[in-house]
Amino acid sequence: MIQLQNLVKDYGSLRAVDHINFEIKEGEILGFLGPNGAGKSTTLKVITCFLAPTEGNIHVEDYNVIEHSRQIRQMIGYLPENNPLYTEMTVYDYLEFVARIREIGDFKKRLKEVIIRCGLHGVVHKPIHTLSKGYRQRVGIAQAIIHDPKILILDEPTSGLDPNQIAEIRGLIKELGREKTLIISSHILQEVQAVCDRIVIINKGKIVADGSTEELKSSFKGKTKLIMELQAPESELNSLADEIKDIKLLSVTPIGNDVFEVVVEFSTDADIRAEIYQYIKSRNWVLLEMHRDKISLEAVFRNLTIEEGGE
Repeated sequence: MIQLQNLVKDYGSLRAVDHINFEIKEGEILGFLGPNGAGKSTTLKVITCFLAPTEGNIHVEDYNVIEHSRQIRQMIGYLPENNPLYTEMTVYDYLEFVARIREIGDFKKRLKEVIIRCGLHGVVHKPIHTLSKGYRQRVGIAQAIIHDPKILILDEPTSGLDPNQIAEIRGLIKELGREKTLIISSHILQEVQAVCDRIVIINKGKIVADGSTEELKSSFKGKTKLIMELQAPESELNSLADEIKDIKLLSVTPIGNDVFEVVVEFSTDADIRAEIYQYIKSRNWVLLEMHRDKISLEAVFRNLTIEEGGE
């Protein structure tokens, strides 16, 4: 549905986005991550036609951002990071103003739907400046969906919220993700992990990772670590590394009567868990448990953005 092709964006001599390429499928919830200054917000502003690309292009369905910015704007709802609102207006007046700009015909019916969807019925006649940060974010999401866009882009939607407000906004985002293509930029990795189908990480203007949370974790530094609990003679366990190609035996730790925690490592290019299981079975060992090492998304993020020179 959205295709970024060799996208470049320069601010004078500063290259904020450097020849990036990726696609977003219809109905997908994409998390867009990166450290401060990595190029996240710039990329989103080009997708939403707030900025023109220096090189390359972005296609949204049959349109591109250079020639068809108006058509693309009609398809996208956007909540910027700073959530610009007319704070002296009431919630209802502001949303009516946005609906009229969007040229929504039966805007009163749509306003009612959006107010209910975003949980604003209790504050609809209050000035926006009197609202909490959580309710202001709800108003920002309401203006982004008022024209019922196919694509919703949220830049730091829970920034500055308390834990209760984060949970409420996260629930709303999950609900919206059932019916729209959704792009979320966030510094809160747990939020991205809880909501998104796929994650793209950008660092210094370049894409450094693209995949599901589990794919990014399992490809951490190109190695998969497998932890097993085996009931077997200790003297035979070294044969795992001798008999199975490309496996490295990291540790054998006694945890019970002839029961050992065995940790092995192998390249993520080949998933050899089935081969390991068949070998254990052939030796008549008892496999009590087998699981991949739990690597946090934060560890993956830090590895890709700090160890490679991110700031």
